[in-house]
Amino acid sequence: MTTKYRVEYALKSHRRDGFIEWIKGLLAVPFVLHSEPAAYIKGVESWAEATGITRQQYAAIMSDIEQLIEDQRRDRILAQINEVENEKNGTPHLAKIRHLVPSVGTFFTKLPLEKAFYAQDAKRAISCRRLVSPSFNDVRLILNTAQIMTLASAEESLKLVTLDGDVTLYEDGQSVTVDSPIIPALLELLKRDIAIGIVTAAGYADTSGTRYKERLEGILLAVRDSTELTPAQKRNLLVMGGESNFLFRFSVDSGTLVYVDREEWILPEMADWEEGDIQSLLDLAEEVISSCQHVMNLNGEVVRKDRAVGIVPLLGKKMIREDLEEVVLGTQRRLEFSEYGRKINFCAFNGGSDVWVDIGDKRLGVKALQRYLGQISGRQTLHVGDQFASIGANDFKARLAACTVWVADPSETLDALQELCGYIDKYATKRFKPQA
Repeated sequence: MTTKYRVEYALKSHRRDGFIEWIKGLLAVPFVLHSEPAAYIKGVESWAEATGITRQQYAAIMSDIEQLIEDQRRDRILAQINEVENEKNGTPHLAKIRHLVPSVGTFFTKLPLEKAFYAQDAKRAISCRRLVSPSFNDVRLILNTAQIMTLASAEESLKLVTLDGDVTLYEDGQSVTVDSPIIPALLELLKRDIAIGIVTAAGYADTSGTRYKERLEGILLAVRDSTELTPAQKRNLLVMGGESNFLFRFSVDSGTLVYVDREEWILPEMADWEEGDIQSLLDLAEEVISSCQHVMNLNGEVVRKDRAVGIVPLLGKKMIREDLEEVVLGTQRRLEFSEYGRKINFCAFNGGSDVWVDIGDKRLGVKALQRYLGQISGRQTLHVGDQFASIGANDFKARLAACTVWVADPSETLDALQELCGYIDKYATKRFKPQA
């Protein structure tokens, strides 16, 4: 049933992805032209004919978008080469797709959208539908498959997969238990010499990593006890906590996570942050959140941590999503215009039942892992997360550091990782197939 909440919430611009909405609009044209309310009456033959035509037109649109993305990638390289000349002439270069979708991000790789469409169409019957048009989720999953395909087939192999925690790796507020279905997929990545970085907003300043060990117990035990992983592959499991504040790495000697000193991984841009400015930013964030709690009479408690401040629901109570969004957007705006907000990167986001402001963000967390593991590039990195919907989404900035896959829940994460391993094996077989 469509609720009033769903109708109103879908119209909020800060919760919509401009690129996906644009693609949806393009696909709506052939859907409307070939929609057939009487399809269920006219019979299979008429339906099949319309399906074939619609599939061809959907695929053609995807092929055109694929070319626009490739043009943007090419133009980006040319713009970098001609940057000095463009600045002198006052004519910054914009690729065509940026004119059409100003909010579109950076594409680190090609995206074989036509091929990905056919793969998802076979699963989701997108072109067979005569009454329900291509949806946000249809387009999101096509983009996911396209990104996975190109990373699996690239000659410059995938080296790092980073994953969000809540709602991506495990259900909100839960943990990776020993029977979690995600564990075999994570082990498969490690076997292929692909590092795994769990980049989570959960921030625990304790250098023993006790809380991270508790929440990730299942995968830690599986890695420790694996007889198929080499010591080097086991050490490729890392955890970046508090967005970009605390790094832990699996130790073969201890059989669990060990703390990595900040000096070993911190980015130069983060090293310049003054501790006083950090605490002043958190003071301001706490002031704004506390004001929201008081004025809006929220059923929440303000919590201050070493590198974060937030509001969590009181025991047995909850805060409605609209109120959480108000706190996020209000705090974001206040901090952006502050003296300290201009000096220090921060992330304000809605966790579903709470709101947090963290020092740093997932762009920095992913980039720190890339640098720490040996200057891994964005086109060699895949970030999997559930929060990419613009403001108030803490995976959003990861798009600036890596290729991304947008999931809705842990089951989709499992599907994506299995799909990735499947395509890696498929393309490897083709690449090394003996010549007749």
